[in-house]
Amino acid sequence: MANITTRNDPYQEIARFDPFRDFESFFGLPRLRRWLTEVPTEPTIKLDVTEDDKAFHVKAEMPGVKKEDINVEIEGNQVSLTAEVKRETEEKKGETVVHSERYYGKQYRSFTLGKEIDRKKAEAKFENGVLELTLPKDGGTTTQRIAVQ
Repeated sequence: MANITTRNDPYQEIARFDPFRDFESFFGLPRLRRWLTEVPTEPTIKLDVTEDDKAFHVKAEMPGVKKEDINVEIEGNQVSLTAEVKRETEEKKGETVVHSERYYGKQYRSFTLGKEIDRKKAEAKFENGVLELTLPKDGGTTTQRIAVQ
């Protein structure tokens, strides 16, 4: 049987000297980091964009939005979506809100497509929290070649 002895090394703390080891706890950074991860972020409008020969097809998730509160703007090949989620005024006697994670406010998303859009033929449909856009490509040429003299 082997005799195992442990010796206390008085220089062990100096060898592992870390002047910043208490830095985070001194400034309360662990609490701040934990608080920041618990703060809900503003939701973004999630998009799927597909293309065929004649049009671009966009599906945008907008849960909790009413059809009347959606605005779609098209300028050239730039598409901008704006949606507003409004807080319902609901009064309950004897009940207070303890915690709320639902978002109320405006959401905005803008993107650029590869070709100009024919705004007159564009279509939008909103159903079950999903906005579907059909954006026909403009038949005209967007670039013009100029002869160099």
